[in-house]
Amino acid sequence: MSDQKKPKKPSRQQVYTLLVEIGRKDGDGLPDKATGAALMCFASGIDEAEAVRETVAILKQAETNPLDVTGYGTLAEREAEGHDIDDDERALMARALDENSVIVAHITPFFD
Repeated sequence: MSDQKKPKKPSRQQVYTLLVEIGRKDGDGLPDKATGAALMCFASGIDEAEAVRETVAILKQAETNPLDVTGYGTLAEREAEGHDIDDDERALMARALDENSVIVAHITPFFD
């Protein structure tokens, strides 16, 4: 038996930037007078569809009411489009990839 480890396969996971609009639901944690919110999320996945599915599933488990998801692509795709991505955002994207997770980076409540 060999003590050598097999070379680790490069991960096919990528991190996608998603904007999720949520509606109200009992226990959602939004401010009392809010009508909903926008959540900026970084989610890992083999493709954007998987990242969206995982994000929606996790947000439902967190007792929110996801209504719509808009994808903004991977880090490379956003850079190619000229998006300004700061170091904090990059760190959260790296964390989402390392942890194979969904990170809610920013919440903006909606008010009438």
